[in-house]
Amino acid sequence: MKNQNNSKKLLKMVVLSMLIALGVVISPILRFEGMCPMAHFINIICSVMLGPWYSLLCATLIGIIRMAFMGIPPIALTGAIFGAFLSGVFYRISKGKLIFAVVGEIIGTGIIGAILSYPVMTFIWGKEGLGWMFYVPSFICGTLIGGSIAFVFLRKLSNSGVLTQLQQKLGSVSYSDKSGVLGDSLASAAFGVICFLIIRILTGIFKIESPVWDGISWGAVAAFVIAAAAYYFAKKKEKI
Repeated sequence: MKNQNNSKKLLKMVVLSMLIALGVVISPILRFEGMCPMAHFINIICSVMLGPWYSLLCATLIGIIRMAFMGIPPIALTGAIFGAFLSGVFYRISKGKLIFAVVGEIIGTGIIGAILSYPVMTFIWGKEGLGWMFYVPSFICGTLIGGSIAFVFLRKLSNSGVLTQLQQKLGSVSYSDKSGVLGDSLASAAFGVICFLIIRILTGIFKIESPVWDGISWGAVAAFVIAAAAYYFAKKKEKI
């Protein structure tokens, strides 16, 4: 029994190390100051797989590595550690509801981390012209993108039973949260949110101002939401 527990602890450390390495490597994707969607993706994955304390450690180490080797300001920490911890806490409190892991990340990073980034960046980093709510829009945007991707990814693992198996092998608290029709519909709608935010980010980066792209971004949301609603009502009708 002792050897089995030691084996699980070792496996947890291996998975933690892999997530840290992956987080550092993929963090530059879609990143600019104030937004790092893939960091939130890693936070939620780690929270669900390993729990809140491991997720907090993972986010802290990724932040330190990014600050030391990539020249990222302290928002590498303030924009990750609170969401990582709350994501795991909300996931546990909700008894394994994946959507609550995403909500914890949004609240922890998009609100708490964003607000606390103001004094850190102003008084420690010396950046001027900021306000208490300066980072809130970009942080929330980043958590929505990363959270949507993580939700879809974990939902697929959960539906196939792989997520529960991984949690059990790691010695983590495991839950059976296979989605019903509503969960699948929300996952489909999440793709619309991802498309919308990616289009808005790219048009902002390349300074593209065109009503056509505005229409495309909103059209993507509408298309996925309509498809999700149609799927939901079609499935519900089949059960009647």
